[in-house]
Amino acid sequence: MARSASRSRPAAAPAADGEINPKAPCPCGSGRRYKHCHGSGYAAPVRRPFEGLAGEADWVALRELVPAATGKLRTTDGRDVTLASVLPGGTPALVRANEEILLGVQLPTSSDDVSRDLGTALAAALQAPAGAPVDPGPIGAAGSAGPRLQELLDTSAPLQVTVHDDFGFWLEGAEPNPAAQAGLRQANEMIMPTVRLEGLEAAYWCRPAVDRAHVRWVRPEAEEPLLDALARLAAAGELGLGEGTKYAGAFRALGLVVPVWDVPADVPGADWAGPAAELQTRLEAALAVGTPLTADERRARAGLLSRQVTLR
Repeated sequence: MARSASRSRPAAAPAADGEINPKAPCPCGSGRRYKHCHGSGYAAPVRRPFEGLAGEADWVALRELVPAATGKLRTTDGRDVTLASVLPGGTPALVRANEEILLGVQLPTSSDDVSRDLGTALAAALQAPAGAPVDPGPIGAAGSAGPRLQELLDTSAPLQVTVHDDFGFWLEGAEPNPAAQAGLRQANEMIMPTVRLEGLEAAYWCRPAVDRAHVRWVRPEAEEPLLDALARLAAAGELGLGEGTKYAGAFRALGLVVPVWDVPADVPGADWAGPAAELQTRLEAALAVGTPLTADERRARAGLLSRQVTLR
């Protein structure tokens, strides 16, 4: 029996001037409706906090994978900033005596929007005098009130990453005291050998142990088409990086998928750039296929999903 008009749900009233319609997408970019996100009093995590920045995949790599690396950034008003994987003590930002700003992407704690955490730190550094401590205020679980990186940085400037063998860049241009030197030595002892594969975006070789090595590759594609393409390659026996290598699985980090391959530990890291470039060509071809997955490819995809975990 049809529901009577008297019991039908009333139409939502339009939002008043200056207010956000509860059913509209939340302005934070989470993809959720406003009433289920910031409008509910709970801010859903921003799934891809570095989306819109040049080199998004490398931002994720420096945040999650790379122990010692730097890259050059430029603010919207033309000021140069050095991005660092991590700074001493997990400090979010430093301003050197020569006015150089260093921004550390690996933080001890973070809120549901890493971009706003780092933007808050960068905004404080831009206002701090040379050589003075940077106090960005609260950063972490309580959230940050400052701007996002996308508001402060020139998003057209490419991010060129340099991987370092140690943390010597921490003390460049400074005269460190014995305590700082001791801290540097201690940090250097914990570095995992890492190489960025030349000519590829966000592909890194690392050796966590003498007898183990991996290639970790942060991919910029959306997850579903990427998994389809990887499944096509897996079904065709073309997902490896060559003899003695094995696809180990993948993890999700800050909205992107990071496939991982086990590779022989006795092969220098830089030597994997060629095999990875060949895989890139095969992957691009697989991404361009528009037909549905075959039965073998669907089984391969299920196997890939079983070896995928989420970091954050």
